[in-house]
Amino acid sequence: MRWLAVITVALLYVLHQDFWFWRDAHPLVFGFLPIGLFYHAAFTVACSAALWLVVALTWPTHLE
Repeated sequence: MRWLAVITVALLYVLHQDFWFWRDAHPLVFGFLPIGLFYHAAFTVACSAALWLVVALTWPTHLE
């Protein structure tokens, strides 16, 4: 399980480097939200879910 957590964190690190939406404000998501802002909002949700999974699956139970 530890290797899956490492791969997940590494993938999120790579995806955080937003090279594809830097200079574009269009298309607008939901008609008002710039694509770059939407990407970072979705990225934040993905990071939260990944961190929850990493903690849930790799937390050492003998410490509790």
